[in-house]
Amino acid sequence: MEAMLSPIDEPLIRALRLDAPVRLADIGCGGGGTTLEILRRAPKGSIVHGFDISPSLIETARARTPPDEHAISFTTADVATTPPPGPPYERLVSRFGVMFFDDAPAAFHNLASWLLPGGRFAFAVWGRPTDNPWVTTLRDVVAEFVDVPPPVPDAPGPFRYGQSDKLLTLLESAGFGEVSVSEWRGGLAIGGGLAAADAADFALAAFSIAEAVAKAGDVVHDKARRALIKRFSNHLQDGVVRLDACVHLVTGARGEFAGENDRTSTPPHPLRTAGSPRGG
Repeated sequence: MEAMLSPIDEPLIRALRLDAPVRLADIGCGGGGTTLEILRRAPKGSIVHGFDISPSLIETARARTPPDEHAISFTTADVATTPPPGPPYERLVSRFGVMFFDDAPAAFHNLASWLLPGGRFAFAVWGRPTDNPWVTTLRDVVAEFVDVPPPVPDAPGPFRYGQSDKLLTLLESAGFGEVSVSEWRGGLAIGGGLAAADAADFALAAFSIAEAVAKAGDVVHDKARRALIKRFSNHLQDGVVRLDACVHLVTGARGEFAGENDRTSTPPHPLRTAGSPRGG
């Protein structure tokens, strides 16, 4: 999964404007791949801390960290409710980690306290489902064999902020300012670079929507697998299944006068849409 999503790291890190040593928190760091890449890209003297709610993923991230590397650490924490573990950070970043908060307004208000006034953030969230066939292709195939309930609007999930204005409003209400959004569009290699059959096996094992297929039994699973292989075969590029994706890169800074107990202390900024750089 990290290999598949790695193309988003470059524009996300670039959006952080790492032009001097900083203290940075990676929100929803998972297995630490992006966190480690940030440390490699950050100016010497930077400190990078990764946070995730999953103890097993944090253990994976720690195991990947060189034992003599003291500029990075990984901690199990629910950032939606946990106060900052030390002084506020100068940068906040998240690659697909901010779409799953149960109480999004409270979570973003708490995250504002993690960031120094004037400190910058960059969050990557998925665009609309129709712009992300890398995942809707699987959904369409699975729906041929089992019932797939429609997503609940505004509920925690990968496409919660497909309409980016919802997220921008939440951030501004929480005390973030200078908020803007740009798009990254490009191809994602399913499973990081797999042929059709292996890509189908990866998708049916790694994506949560495929759980319904597993529960339906082996016969349904085999039918769905064959159908998915056929569909993926139409998207081979140099022997690798590659499908289009659209990511919203949401950036800004904490308002200079945002108070911990005042969600409206910074006047809302008008929504501004930056350019739409394309990536590969």
